[in-house]
Amino acid sequence: MMVKQKVPSLVDLCVQTAVDNVRYLGDVGETDIHLLERILPHCTVEQLMHIENSTEGRDLSPITDKLWKKFYELQFGAKSTNLVTERMQQKKVTFKWKLLFEAKTKDLEEAQQKSFNRIKELYKKEDARKQSRQVRLCTKVPPSSSKRSFYGGGPGSNFSNSKSGLMKKAKLEFLNSREVKNVAAMKKNTLQRNHGVSSMRKPGGFSGSDSASTSRLSNPTRRIF
Repeated sequence: MMVKQKVPSLVDLCVQTAVDNVRYLGDVGETDIHLLERILPHCTVEQLMHIENSTEGRDLSPITDKLWKKFYELQFGAKSTNLVTERMQQKKVTFKWKLLFEAKTKDLEEAQQKSFNRIKELYKKEDARKQSRQVRLCTKVPPSSSKRSFYGGGPGSNFSNSKSGLMKKAKLEFLNSREVKNVAAMKKNTLQRNHGVSSMRKPGGFSGSDSASTSRLSNPTRRIF
């Protein structure tokens, strides 16, 4: 038994062609409302937004408002949709769901951007903390003791000057010490005694050898330094 198939009308063929190519639709200002009710439900959020923004001189909200409410519920949940509906009823105001969808999307994007900036700032602080705990190499090069200026300047000359000053100071302290003075006094007394003995032996004066020996003994500190 053969079943007769309904032959699609020209309008049905046009609607189906429009649905298949809905991504290419733009300004639909002159399209009949009953055709738009069959075509626009097949749009995505981006496609429906493009059609409404492209259509000039015609308000499509009587057709698209229920579609935007559906998109709102799919995107943000039924709880949020019911909360918005209750608030509009309490305040006795009505907003287009397209505008509510755009406002909600913008709020979420701003919140996400703030969250991203906060996370980015935390990462920066953590990186700075890690870098501050790392051992840093000293970039200051100490002066080389082997390299000295031709004229005796620079850090090397200062070091040699301070060293010679310390040596002079130590030498003076050694010469002025009690031990050195005691040794000099003992040698002086010895020389005086020897001089008295030689005078008793030779009252007429000193011989050349005696004067030479006396001159050698008269400066005891020369043999020390």
